[in-house]
Amino acid sequence: MNITEAESKIMEVIWQRGSCTAEQILTGLSGTTDWREGTVKTLINRLLKKGAISAEADGRRFVYTANGSRADWVQVESRSFLRRMFGGKVAPLVAHFSDRGELSPGDIAALRKLIKELEK
Repeated sequence: MNITEAESKIMEVIWQRGSCTAEQILTGLSGTTDWREGTVKTLINRLLKKGAISAEADGRRFVYTANGSRADWVQVESRSFLRRMFGGKVAPLVAHFSDRGELSPGDIAALRKLIKELEK
């Protein structure tokens, strides 16, 4: 499922809260976007049509719940990105950031640690 960047902001709020109303989503976005209620409801409807979330009536409002975990979504998106941009290989991704001076000493230390753990 293809979730846009804007839709992912809605999903992040739902994943954090477990389930929530449109009003709670709007509150959860406070300080990160200047979206109004209409924009949030439009994005919710898109996510409903895509099957990314489900809605359950609670009186006169709906409570929205994610149909998949954030971890599953990150895995799918990561694999898709790697396939499109780097032929499905991680090393060219790291080389890309290294060539452009984007890796901090902390990043390099974390990569070394990860490689040592993977070699065990």
